[in-house]
Amino acid sequence: MNEDTNKPLIRNFKDTLFRKLFSDTENLLSLYNVMSGKHYTNPDLLTIVTLDNAIYMNMKNDLAFLIDNSICMYEHQSTLSPNLPLRNLFYAAREYEKLVTTSTLYSSKRVCIPAPYFVVFYNGPKTDWKRRTSKLSESFLPVQDTPDMELIVHEININLGVNDDMLQKCKPLYDYMKYIDKVRTYNLSLPVSQAVNKAIKECIQQGILAEFLLQNRTEAIQMSIFEYDEEREMKLIRADEREIGHNEGLLEGIKKGREEGIRTGREEATRSHALEFINFDLKQNIDEDIILHKVTVIFGLSYELARQMLNEAKIC
Repeated sequence: MNEDTNKPLIRNFKDTLFRKLFSDTENLLSLYNVMSGKHYTNPDLLTIVTLDNAIYMNMKNDLAFLIDNSICMYEHQSTLSPNLPLRNLFYAAREYEKLVTTSTLYSSKRVCIPAPYFVVFYNGPKTDWKRRTSKLSESFLPVQDTPDMELIVHEININLGVNDDMLQKCKPLYDYMKYIDKVRTYNLSLPVSQAVNKAIKECIQQGILAEFLLQNRTEAIQMSIFEYDEEREMKLIRADEREIGHNEGLLEGIKKGREEGIRTGREEATRSHALEFINFDLKQNIDEDIILHKVTVIFGLSYELARQMLNEAKIC
């Protein structure tokens, strides 16, 4: 083993093996080609615009880039979530804030923005579906037949044996999943650290992500161990949540009580998200009136409450 693998890696949550691999523009262009049906060969056509601060509301945005007058936002997930469209709504808002200056929005001339395209590459526990879409409107209450706003996320199952015809058209993605599959297989009988090291050694020998793994061996090992432990931890959390929910349902079986709890929880979550939104905009030196307007519109809070939260955020 390379002795550097024992050195601590100063890790940021935004660092993942998937993001590291596809931050290379040639690899990213290959991924875009297979998703769009294009056959581009010049990686200079891509402009990567991934948020420098990749964490917002404890969520990560893996890759964002401009090409063909569009902005593509790619994310890798190993756990299922019904909130992907809502998360991408926040990602998109941040990206467009970077691309469009606030002052131009009050111009009499229309401000044009690149069309968004949202993709999630899923490689968690195997499921029957190959591709599917999730819509923001599925989270609206009350349900709307013709919502005034929509955002669609395309989810692609990249587990081996599911969409191999697509994977084979993008060698970096196919090799990535071969590597992940080896780690999972070896982890059935070995500790995760040993499974990762064995998978990396074997991949290098077999020419699977060989150059990438040789150049980034230390980071690849530590990222993989972190991500695999995180994936396993999320599974345990999901199981705990289901059990807690079951027990609470037995103890708090009265419908009115459940509805009140849901309402209170949503209000608290909304205020927490709004406060993070305010703190972010304050750091960007955005005008307070604009912040207040956005908070009242996006989160549905009263102007008085938004002002109170803004004043509290300025003191902290």
